[in-house]
Amino acid sequence: MRTLPIDPLLLDFPESFESERLLIRAPLWGDGAAVNEAVRESVEELRPWMPWAQTVPTIEESELSIRRARVHFLERKDMRLHLVHKDTGQLIGSSGLHRMNWKSRSFEIGYWVRTSCQQQGYITEAVHAITHFAIRELQASRIEIRCDSRNTRSRRVAERAGFTLDGILRQDMLDVQGALRDTMVFSKVRGVEF
Repeated sequence: MRTLPIDPLLLDFPESFESERLLIRAPLWGDGAAVNEAVRESVEELRPWMPWAQTVPTIEESELSIRRARVHFLERKDMRLHLVHKDTGQLIGSSGLHRMNWKSRSFEIGYWVRTSCQQQGYITEAVHAITHFAIRELQASRIEIRCDSRNTRSRRVAERAGFTLDGILRQDMLDVQGALRDTMVFSKVRGVEF
């Protein structure tokens, strides 16, 4: 395993890669309208789990969010990734690598899918591809998926993708309504699962 440079800004890696059905890529200027459309379609399903989905954004708010995400990607502070269907060009959802610790090479995968694309295996496919990207390009030592213990769909993605349940952090965070919630922590670790 090669050693990473101290400063992640020195890392060169592709801004896009593919899975069987998806182009997985960094956010780009102009993505706001497509993201806005997907969020508007899915806001009722996203609202219980995503703090940012409590109100329906305007197209301008979505574009501003995309532009900030682009800057964070370039700065290596957070790596939002858009999931685009290779055949249709439709934005399926979003994922990415978050809570990044470059010294320990630890990353968390987050995700959401638009309502019309649920239960078609897109997120599990994306999680597999992003995991391989993190291992190959970022020399990940640990990859996590965290979810509210009540979010059964998110939990099932982690299980289908072969992540191991490390444990449940009891009452560690506030949910979107301000109540304490339990968080399930799944992981894959170098030397064990990869």
